[in-house]
Amino acid sequence: MGDPSAPAQPREPSRRLPPDPVPAPVAAVDRVATAVITIAPVLLLGLAAWQAWNRELRWPDLVIFVLMYVPIGLGVTVGFHRLLTHRSFKTHAWLRGLFAILGTMAIEGPVIDWVANHRKHHAFSDRPGDPHSPHVEHGGGLIGSLRGLAHAHVGWLFKRADANANQRFAPDLLADPVIVFVDKTFIVWSLVGLAIPFGLGVLIGGTVGAGLAGLLWGGAVRMFVLHHVTYSINSLCHFFGSRRFRTRDQSRNLNWLAPLSFGEAWHNNHHAFPTSAFHGMRRSELDISGLLIAALERVGLAWDVQRIGLARQAGRALA
Repeated sequence: MGDPSAPAQPREPSRRLPPDPVPAPVAAVDRVATAVITIAPVLLLGLAAWQAWNRELRWPDLVIFVLMYVPIGLGVTVGFHRLLTHRSFKTHAWLRGLFAILGTMAIEGPVIDWVANHRKHHAFSDRPGDPHSPHVEHGGGLIGSLRGLAHAHVGWLFKRADANANQRFAPDLLADPVIVFVDKTFIVWSLVGLAIPFGLGVLIGGTVGAGLAGLLWGGAVRMFVLHHVTYSINSLCHFFGSRRFRTRDQSRNLNWLAPLSFGEAWHNNHHAFPTSAFHGMRRSELDISGLLIAALERVGLAWDVQRIGLARQAGRALA
């Protein structure tokens, strides 16, 4: 079984080309948009907390939160990350597009930008050139550590981007018409991801007020939680936790974050074996994204699923 529309594997990006910053006016617009997307959910989280404190939180609001958080989160972890960034399995063009759309609804940036940044992170992990390392050029001691964590968590989002990153790190996606379409319609899918919880709220509650409550929990609160879970992989999972495998970076496994991140927090496992479809490599390492990929494989919707054998794991294991 195969998909003739699937692009070829990306070549290893050149590490010799200096970054070409995005022009200042474009970068300024990007920073404003990033600020709005980052700050607005935080402010609305206060409204959600007030609603819960005053016992105005209803079960439909939490249901809508879960109904939005799970598929959109899996769109990021299975779609953006394991499928499109690392090619850890193959699937049909329509399902590739669906995962890309769901990931786009997270509003973490257009899909090709996201993939290019993550591939760049792996190419330079915790070395100069890594877009969000907490360990590079932040100084020593407690202040340096705090500065590095802040940069890795959200600070890097406000830095001037590399205009050549997509061509250098994601040429395969630029040649994929399905992904290019989703990338170019980023705003549409972002708005759809906000319209759905509003519609669910109206459908369940029958009023515009119920729709706004659905938008609050399935839109703003969902964005806040999912964004900061994703950001925590960049920051916390390169600073805290355990290491099972030898890597050239400071990636770590952070057990408590694994359920919320659908398995992405087995980050040292991932950096040791980036192309593996499964980040949890023990029965005790819950990996919801990996379970979904395995289920897709069983029904014929995923193939060429990359697994790491026990011998390879033992060869990289720390004593």
